[in-house]
Amino acid sequence: MGMNPDDAVEVGIAAAWHEALNSSDMGRLMALSHPDIEVGGPQGTGRGTKLLQEWVDRANIRLTPLRVFHRDDTVVVQQEAQWRSAESGVVTGSQTVSSIFVIRDGQVISVVRYADLTDALQKANLNESHEVGANT
Repeated sequence: MGMNPDDAVEVGIAAAWHEALNSSDMGRLMALSHPDIEVGGPQGTGRGTKLLQEWVDRANIRLTPLRVFHRDDTVVVQQEAQWRSAESGVVTGSQTVSSIFVIRDGQVISVVRYADLTDALQKANLNESHEVGANT
């Protein structure tokens, strides 16, 4: 299947968002995130870049994209999540999670985390056929 040009924008922004998060580039992460971004996960949902920043600071998380699915303004990313100790930098836990990103006008307007890829795809109304080619 490969990348079609329509995929490039949203998928590229989701990829850049992961890179900014993983390199703790807060300025870039904020620039890629809408000021009123919806941030959600197992504990519920909140809004705003301040909340995002607090979550990043507190969670000390790295998210490595494994598989990417895309349709229209929605990107679902299956991720290897690793948590690190703020003191030592030692990995304290890891699990596979999936997040739904909604992207408009070059910014992430919503990112909600699910434990399970099947859940995330269902919620996003996507399926396996929307996977972005592994040959990118």
